[in-house]
Amino acid sequence: MGREITMSMLRAGLIKPWSVLADLIYPPACAGCGTWTGAHRSLCPACWSGIRFIERPYCEVLGSPFSHDLGMGILSAEAIADPPVFDRLRSAAIHDGVVRDLVLGLKYRDRTDLAPMMAGWMLRASDGTIAACDAIIPVPLHRTRLFSRKYNQAAELARHLARLSGKPLLAATLLRTKRTTQQVGLGARAREDNVRGAFAIPEGRAGDVFGGRIVLVDDVYTTGATVTAATRVLKKAGVADVTVLTFARAVGDPI
Repeated sequence: MGREITMSMLRAGLIKPWSVLADLIYPPACAGCGTWTGAHRSLCPACWSGIRFIERPYCEVLGSPFSHDLGMGILSAEAIADPPVFDRLRSAAIHDGVVRDLVLGLKYRDRTDLAPMMAGWMLRASDGTIAACDAIIPVPLHRTRLFSRKYNQAAELARHLARLSGKPLLAATLLRTKRTTQQVGLGARAREDNVRGAFAIPEGRAGDVFGGRIVLVDDVYTTGATVTAATRVLKKAGVADVTVLTFARAVGDPI
């Protein structure tokens, strides 16, 4: 025990000077606005207060926030009229303001350092589905887009979710085999057409997910076209239950 304490203290003594030096070169700043803060990967009070987290009450299937509590198990009109192919959707926050800036930073500005913080919020918003799942799968990028972007933002979030939860990460079980155009700016029908037939499970990998409970991870939920197409492939492979988990979600006013 004495040796363990000594080694721990030694490591702390070696790491601390480098941490202090790093903080001098790269001072801790708000991930939203850049204001100096007391810790890395954190938000200043102003940015934090502007985030609209998605909390209960919400639709049990689509996770759509309700303006008042209607009781447990209540579904939204949309979920009743047009049930999704996935079993449920959960998201951490509404896609506006600081949350939109975080998404754009991770997706387009090489801010992979934001992924651990964002994944922590997603784990909290998962409503126990990660604890109950068998594996985590990110929505994949096509190889050409992955080459140009250098990383997959959904895979970064999924990687940290797997680390935080201890659940298996199946990063190569679902592939994007069709090079689709950017979804930004497309209408709902155009988005569906764009991702139709875009995903596949490689030969010999269906056993990874057959009969399992999967959490499918993406950065933003808008119309749901992408995760719907991906879920169809997973369900066809025998997946028993699919939870879609995103960091942000585009919504209007609470129902």
